[in-house]
Amino acid sequence: MMTSAVLERRDHRVTRADGRAPWRTRLWHSGALFVLPFLLVFAVFLVWPIISGFVMGFTDESLNGRPATFVGLANYVEAFGDPEVWRTLWHTVIFTLMTTIPMVVIPLAVALLTNLGFPGQWLWRMSFFAPFLLPVTVVTIFWGWMYHADFGLANAALEAIGLDRVAWLQDERFAMLSIAITTVWWTLGFNYLLYLAALQDIPSHLYEAAAIDGAGAFRSMWSITLPMLGRITGLIGVLQLIASLKVFDQIYLLTRGGPNGSTRPVLLYVYDVGFSGFRLGYAAAISYIVFAVIVVLSLGQLKLFSRGGSGS
Repeated sequence: MMTSAVLERRDHRVTRADGRAPWRTRLWHSGALFVLPFLLVFAVFLVWPIISGFVMGFTDESLNGRPATFVGLANYVEAFGDPEVWRTLWHTVIFTLMTTIPMVVIPLAVALLTNLGFPGQWLWRMSFFAPFLLPVTVVTIFWGWMYHADFGLANAALEAIGLDRVAWLQDERFAMLSIAITTVWWTLGFNYLLYLAALQDIPSHLYEAAAIDGAGAFRSMWSITLPMLGRITGLIGVLQLIASLKVFDQIYLLTRGGPNGSTRPVLLYVYDVGFSGFRLGYAAAISYIVFAVIVVLSLGQLKLFSRGGSGS
């Protein structure tokens, strides 16, 4: 039995007498066959578009049908000098600031409340997660009626407490805030589930030891719960930062970037330049500038959250 086990362990280094490949080699080939379809799809629909778009940024590619020519860094030079790029990028940053912090704090608070063990856990989880399953078109139609200036529920609530109506999506002062509220309501369910899973993964004996030492609920949360959630908080922060910087759908459907361009994000500008202005090469260059910004900010945030942090 011992000799057989030793021979089996050495089988991947020695060719079998019958000419068949070692079992580890056969296993690798079998696994490669299963992975190959995914790799093909990944290469065709992700790797190739990334490479093609990067190359396109150095050309004057257009939708008008004329042959593209190489222009070098001209598109990037124009993008850095384009005031609309900086204006729309600033709008994107404002939206990111409005949504990233609430999308970390609110799901954490809701997950902490749910984790207290109230009756009907399935109902709590479904209630908070269900909006995340809705498509963006349904969400924007629903909130578009909510924000309606004449008979929307939001203005009805304001009038009920004696306040004046607000043109939520037509007033530059409130349009971006309205979109941020819609986004938080729509997407917080995903972060909520991540926090809830992390909370349930914290060992119970830590709380038992803290209780023996006389720690109360607040002290246990501050000294055990929040530190143990450090890594998941960093992950959620990075994911939310990336999602917010890529905002497009809900703004396009709710305001089309208005009023007066006050909610126009940089990706909507890319869309307008590429598909309305027919300048695909210039749009590609702007896209890769945004991509570089997202990568730098995400790596910086990830390093900030992971610095000496512990977590579940």
